[in-house]
Amino acid sequence: MGLFDKLKFNRLREGLSKTRESLFGKVERMITARSKIDDEVIDDLEEILIRSDVGVKTTESVIGNIRERVKKDRYEDSRELNVLLKDEIAKLTVYGDENTPDPLALPEGKRPFVMMVVGVNGAGKTTTIGKLAAQHKQRGRRVVIAAADTFRAAANEQLEVWAERAGVPVVSQQHGSDPASVAFDALQSATAQGADVLIIDTAGRLHTKVNLMEELRKIERVLRKLDPDAPHQVLLVLDASTGQNGLQQARQFASAVGVNGLVLTKLDGTARGGIVLAIRNELGIPVRFIGVGEQIDDLQPFDGRMFVDALFQK
Repeated sequence: MGLFDKLKFNRLREGLSKTRESLFGKVERMITARSKIDDEVIDDLEEILIRSDVGVKTTESVIGNIRERVKKDRYEDSRELNVLLKDEIAKLTVYGDENTPDPLALPEGKRPFVMMVVGVNGAGKTTTIGKLAAQHKQRGRRVVIAAADTFRAAANEQLEVWAERAGVPVVSQQHGSDPASVAFDALQSATAQGADVLIIDTAGRLHTKVNLMEELRKIERVLRKLDPDAPHQVLLVLDASTGQNGLQQARQFASAVGVNGLVLTKLDGTARGGIVLAIRNELGIPVRFIGVGEQIDDLQPFDGRMFVDALFQK
């Protein structure tokens, strides 16, 4: 592991400290108090996983596999349970396109690359957009931000602060304007400027509001008048501290606008990091980025193997 990867791993490990203590700290204490693996130990492990927001469905899968391996391979020492648990959690995270080495990479022939960022208010959407813009800018790309959350008070101002930090322009209209119109104008502007990336902020009212989902669909339809493939990526920003409610949010947004990537924020402030496992296993949507702090570089590309290692390293 190079110096950069070590620094990234240490920051991730620090950011996951509350989850590690809540989930695996309890597992460690339980294992220490027992000498052998039996049904009672596995039942206790199941309860710990569910209480840590891993989710019932995901927990049942993990526990079922552990029971089968204990029976088949005759594991007896309770200390081996930690190894089994790590193996099973790794299976949920270390595979598929969520483990792409560089989710900031852009596909050939799609310029500007249009990203639509969705999520409820308070999830960290604006902050995420600012950090993504800055990271793309650091790679020498031309980035434009569209301020299409036109209903929330001060939304444009917050976005402009982050855009100024990142050194990228913002396309906006007055408060209350049609969000789809803002997105349309922004794509025209980004194309004219020869931009590499267009990041579109969207409204974040409660995900149970039907009009919000219709609004997001309208933005998609309008974008496709200019580019039939747009948006090229729809990122859903979820606050990890909401736990299982995040699953419901993800289902609602995915059914409305075809979410193809997740950003899980505020992992450093919660003990509910197990939601990463539940969302990936139950929805099949890849986690692209995780937020483990306030700094720009604290929005990290998700690496499943590094995530599991950070969870289990004492």
